[in-house]
Amino acid sequence: MVRSFDGTGVDESQLGDLCAQSLWAPTAGNAAGVRMHIVGHALVSDYFEVATDEAWRHSARRAPGLQRAGAVVLVTSKRSAYLDRYGEDDKSSSGLSDERSWPVPYWHTDAAMATMALLLLLEERAIAATLWGNFRREQEILEWAHIDGEDLFASVLLGHADGNDVASASLERDVPPRSSRVTQVEP
Repeated sequence: MVRSFDGTGVDESQLGDLCAQSLWAPTAGNAAGVRMHIVGHALVSDYFEVATDEAWRHSARRAPGLQRAGAVVLVTSKRSAYLDRYGEDDKSSSGLSDERSWPVPYWHTDAAMATMALLLLLEERAIAATLWGNFRREQEILEWAHIDGEDLFASVLLGHADGNDVASASLERDVPPRSSRVTQVEP
């Protein structure tokens, strides 16, 4: 993930194509409930005005670099698409037309898969990106972007890296090696 951009825009038609390609990711019941909304370069500063507060913009050490993103993709999901789909005849026996029956809400799972696909496509095209989780101000962002009936999953900030990333303190944590987190199930 890159957290410092150089402020130049990205080709929005190419970005639209990459977003559409990323939606080939799996979708539960073929519900097709994930959406991607492109915030072009001209609106990135407006996005940050809505998505953050003044205190963050002036004190967060990564704020300046992130605010220079060349575009933002808002990844959303239509929860109703999944509930409606699992209420259809071929899926109704699952009981998943009731939101409370989902142990893992696939509208979030599908959004995560499509987001990962987008991140990989961006990497393949040498476009820098960072996943910015949806931790606050969801309703304000959705209203600003004129998005109704969808849940904000995350924002993908993207553009061209300027090489001035502020390293995350998380990188200093001791974590188990990747290979130790993979096991073989034995009979």
